[in-house]
Parts: sequence; C-alpha cells; structure tokens
Amino acid sequence: MSTDLVRYAAAAVSDVGSKRASNEDAFGLSAEYGVYVVCDGMGGAAAGEIASSMAVDEVLRRLSARAVPGAEVAPLEDVIDESIRAANESIHSRAMNDLQLTGMGTTLVGLVTEGRRVLVFNVGDSRCYLMRTLSPEPSSPEQSEQEPSTPGQRKLVQISLDHSLVEEQVRMGRMTHEEALHSNYRNVITRALGTQQSVEPDIFELEAAPGDIFLLSSDGLTGEVSDEQIESILAADLPLEEHCVRLVDAANQAGGHDNITCLLVRVEG
Repeated sequence: MSTDLVRYAAAAVSDVGSKRASNEDAFGLSAEYGVYVVCDGMGGAAAGEIASSMAVDEVLRRLSARAVPGAEVAPLEDVIDESIRAANESIHSRAMNDLQLTGMGTTLVGLVTEGRRVLVFNVGDSRCYLMRTLSPEPSSPEQSEQEPSTPGQRKLVQISLDHSLVEEQVRMGRMTHEEALHSNYRNVITRALGTQQSVEPDIFELEAAPGDIFLLSSDGLTGEVSDEQIESILAADLPLEEHCVRLVDAANQAGGHDNITCLLVRVEG
C-alpha cells in the first residue's frame, strides 16, 4: 500500500444536543501527525466527560508520538492497540480509585494516516463512515455483488462495526435491522473503554483515494439521522465545516436526544 505524501483536511463540531445538560462527547485531532479521534463518554455526574477526555488525550498523545524523530518504530497496528489499552487502563484505574467515578467509560472511534494508508479503529458504537466517488469498475468482489451504481456517484459506507447488543444480534442473523431500530436494548453497548480491566479494539485498513471523506461520529448523530440522510448531506459540494454544521443541525431537528459530534477528514490528493 502506498505511503506517498498525501494531504488531508479536517473539521469538527461537537454539540450538546437538545435534551442534555452537558456534553460528554470529546474529540481531538492532529493534522500534523494524521490522528483523529471521537469519544462518547458515559457515567454519572461529570464521569462521562472525564472518561471521554482522558481517552482522547491518551490516544492522541501516543499516536502522535510515533512520528516524533527518534521514536521507536513499531507497526502502526501495534501502536493503535497499545494506545487504546493504555487509555482503558488509565480510565479504569481512576474509576476504581474514586467512588464518584465508578462505572465511567467511553466509546472511541478514530483513524490514523500514513500516506494513502488509513487505519480505522473503534470500541463501542461510535462510528466511522467513508464517502467515496464510485469508479466505473467494481473495486472489490463485494462491490460487484451489490446493485449496479452510476460511475461518479458518491456512496456512503460504514467502515466500523458497532459493539452493541442489537447490532451483534443483527450480524448473527437473530434480529433484523428494523427490529434493532425499535429494540429496548438498542443503547446497550458490549465494549467500552474503562469499564473493564482490558479491552479489544477493532482495526480496519483502507487505501485512501482523492476526494474521500471519512466521518467519525458519536451515536448522537447516527441515532437520529439515517445513513441515507448523511450521504445526501455529504454529497453536496460544501466546505467541511459546513458539512459538520448541517449534520449536527439534522440531528437536532430530529430530536437531539444525545450529544452530537462529527469529525470529517477529507483526502485532498
């Protein structure tokens, strides 16, 4: 996979939503080191805010340090894994030593770039999507099996897999997508940082193409706005900042029941 120099642009917006008193989401980015992270905290009082901020800071710090001159060179997958495990340990340890923070945790989704190489990683149900212009020929066996698409059409695809009870039931064929949308257990996540002594992230590898837009978001967006609506918003020829604002506005107009965070990363060439 090519590691040629590639330029990336990014923008982000985080909003408290229409129903919550505080914002437990957090995000961080380093365009210089190609690291982008979104977290959605949980826990009583300010615990969720603490957990999400700790996760963002630790993962951003460790992944940025990999590119510092003189730093030990390790496979990027290993650095991601170690960063997430370190964040998990820090959050879990703090919760164990402060009764007011007992049970705090956070989801996490992020990506890191090395030239055209992009690694996406997640724990929980915060998501990463890719918006890409389709090529005339199928780029993979999976794409060739899908319904025909018009060359030049922009298509939204979810990259990460939710670590949630209902989505895991859907993947096992025990529940339909429609049933999952209306399930009383749709907010139950099966993995999070800080709630257990150890955690296992999912890591996905892609090769970026010019014009690609990656969306990292908390479930305050995806719980309110359908993938079709997100695709329609991102299809417009607008600055990244305006895309973020429109996504947040759409979530608030749909109810805004949770905090909403959108971070967009575009491949400039």
